[in-house]
Amino acid sequence: MSEPGYKAPDLALVGAEHIRRYQETDGEVGYEWNGVPTLLLTVKGRRTGQPRTSALIFGRDGDDYLVIASKGGAPTAPEWYLNITENPAAEIQVRAEHIPVVARTASDEEKPRLWKIMTEGWPNYDVYQSRTDRPIPVVILSPAS
Repeated sequence: MSEPGYKAPDLALVGAEHIRRYQETDGEVGYEWNGVPTLLLTVKGRRTGQPRTSALIFGRDGDDYLVIASKGGAPTAPEWYLNITENPAAEIQVRAEHIPVVARTASDEEKPRLWKIMTEGWPNYDVYQSRTDRPIPVVILSPAS
C-alpha cells in the first residue's frame, strides 16, 4: 500500500553496510543516498558508554548540521536520539571530515523552519510524522568550539 507523498527509497545500502562503506571510502560511497546527503553520527551509548554510529540524512542551517529523529515514523525514538539526549557531545563524519559537535533538540519555535529545510530534501519526513503520534524531533548539531 502506498501513502500519499511517500517515495520508497532504494535500500541497497543501509545500516552497518552503509556505515562501513562510508568510513572505508571517506564518504565516496554512501555520502549520497537516494539523492540526499548523509553523514555519520557517532554518539556514546547511554547504557554501555560505547560509541554508536548511525548514517543519517542531513541538512544545513548556517554552520549547524540538522538531522531528524524519525525512525521512519515508528512510535519510539531511534536509539541514537535517546543516547544524544543523555550525552549531547558527539562526532559527525561528513565525507572525510570528522567534526566534534554538540547536539540539541530544536525548540518548538525553531522546528517549523528547520523541518522545512529537511523536507525540501526528503519529503518522506512528512509521511513519517503522519505515521506516529509522537512529535518527531529535529536535532541541531553545532560544531564544538
